[in-house]
Amino acid sequence: MHVTSNIGMLLLAIYLILVGLSSLLGLAIPGIIMGILALAAGIFILIGR
Repeated sequence: MHVTSNIGMLLLAIYLILVGLSSLLGLAIPGIIMGILALAAGIFILIGR
């Protein structure tokens, strides 16, 4: 298995996994954490890191 070195894609993957788990299992992940993670992923993807 190969883990990407692109931090933006890595953060996006973590965000998507957390969203999926929270919807499937009913986990209460605070919105501020999800928002910060989504914002960071978007910024890193845009700057190409």
